[in-house]
Amino acid sequence: MGEYLLQMKHISKAFPGVQALDDVSLLVRPGTIHSLMGENGAGKSTLMKCLFGIYDKDSGEIILEGKPVKFASPKQAMENGVSMVHQELNQVHTRSVMENIWLGRFPKGITGVNHKKMYDDTRAIFNGLSISIDPGAVIGSLSVSQRQMVEIARAVSHHSKIIVFDEPTSSLTEDEVEHLFRIIFGLRDKGCGIIYISHRMSEILKISDDVTVMRDGRHVDTTPAAELSTDMIITRMVGRELTNVYPPKDNVPGEEILRVEGLSALYQNLRDVSFTLRRGEILGLAGLVGAGRTELLENLFGLATVKSGKIIKDGCVIRSRNSRQAKKNGFALLTEERRQTGIFGVLSIRENATIANLKSYKRYRLYISNKMMIKDTDWAIRALKIKTPGQSTRIRSLSGGNQQKVILSRWLLTEPDILLLDEPTRGIDVGAKYEIYQLMIDLAKRAKAVIMVSSELPELLGVSDRIIVMSGGRIAGEVEAGKTTQEEIMAMAAKYV
Repeated sequence: MGEYLLQMKHISKAFPGVQALDDVSLLVRPGTIHSLMGENGAGKSTLMKCLFGIYDKDSGEIILEGKPVKFASPKQAMENGVSMVHQELNQVHTRSVMENIWLGRFPKGITGVNHKKMYDDTRAIFNGLSISIDPGAVIGSLSVSQRQMVEIARAVSHHSKIIVFDEPTSSLTEDEVEHLFRIIFGLRDKGCGIIYISHRMSEILKISDDVTVMRDGRHVDTTPAAELSTDMIITRMVGRELTNVYPPKDNVPGEEILRVEGLSALYQNLRDVSFTLRRGEILGLAGLVGAGRTELLENLFGLATVKSGKIIKDGCVIRSRNSRQAKKNGFALLTEERRQTGIFGVLSIRENATIANLKSYKRYRLYISNKMMIKDTDWAIRALKIKTPGQSTRIRSLSGGNQQKVILSRWLLTEPDILLLDEPTRGIDVGAKYEIYQLMIDLAKRAKAVIMVSSELPELLGVSDRIIVMSGGRIAGEVEAGKTTQEEIMAMAAKYV
């Protein structure tokens, strides 16, 4: 096997109109955590998909344990000890946890599938990883973080030599992140090669042995993590120094635009929530997983049933029984899980960007103006710096961060009064985050209002004017972003747990 467990040498891959990978090499040593970094569209996911058998590389070679390999499918890759925990979870929501783990390789019994063995084997893997999830639970009933742990257990079940983690902490709490790191360290200590993709600099420097940076489909540099700093990584990622992580907050909150009084949900954990929102304000929502932040946005946008309370906008009581009414009432919602509830994967960028605004493109009630749709999509690509070969490209072929930008542009084109953002920068690189923060501030400067859910406290402190802290479905406190600390917010977040 030599010094390296995995060698990806001179890998190139082109799609129509774009060179996604250009002579990229990645060398992973056994028993190490090798982080892969780069802006959205840098080619990280494409490189991993070439390894995992999702894409067929145009040139180059892949050597695993000293032997050349070329996987025709993910199934073949997993059978040969290469697993990938994807950022966007691909699971069968109506089936059980254990069925998702052993899908395609159910243990056989005398009369068919041996469910007892499948349950016991799943329980054994969970015990080894300190995961407390019922193997028989329907996976669709679990939280995003729990489903991610199931995906990790699935990778471990293949006795993998190489495990790729693609943005694994984007939906995890701090405690869950520490649990994940313990799992990863355990796998590393057993000799696994871990390829870790993340945009969180602090994580990279904390857990990595080696760091490879990519930019525009090319290999920039591979360096031992101990020799790197956050500023050095950012400079190599973006090709320039990024002096400020957050734009200057020059928006000025004005008069009240929204008042919520005693809001409780019928089927969700949301109780007696009251707060106000002003024009020109960015209001942050902090809290742990299950605190009720997403549920609050869903109730405001008509995706959940309000049990009691009032939603008052511009002095009038409103009721949004569905998303169509919410749009009429001036709301827009960017959801947390873009693949499941955001993108239309088989449609083009143009169709995804304009689909929420089709009514404005109608002409004489006879046809939809393609010219106007092209114009608006062109604005979106330029304003949000979306990396794409063209407007007709299917959105599913873009990187996760660029998909997020398209969905954000969809809602900006509806000209909402109140923009609801659920983890808007999840899985997005530091340069793209800055652009999205600036868009939020620009929106606020136009007398619009923004409510942003984020699990990253530095982000809430850096962008918000005011922060509401939720705990156990209730509001636990409210603070001015410029006059609080992460410690104070975390103390409030644990108030009703």
